[in-house]
Amino acid sequence: MNEASPTITPDDFRPLHDAGWDDAAIYFAITACALFNFYNRWVDASGVHPLSDEAHRQGAKRSAQHGYVRS
Repeated sequence: MNEASPTITPDDFRPLHDAGWDDAAIYFAITACALFNFYNRWVDASGVHPLSDEAHRQGAKRSAQHGYVRS
């Protein structure tokens, strides 16, 4: 998706559909990839310091236990 997004065709989604993904799941996966891509470039260009490895580990642990939505 990052290197050749203009060349993506419906045929590229066939393996995902065959694996049981619906269009909504594919859409959300594309959106997640795009947002991570944006965030990484924003961090690189703006000089914002990215999270430490430990902060990423703690965030992953929290997400695994409670999901992505904070209550």
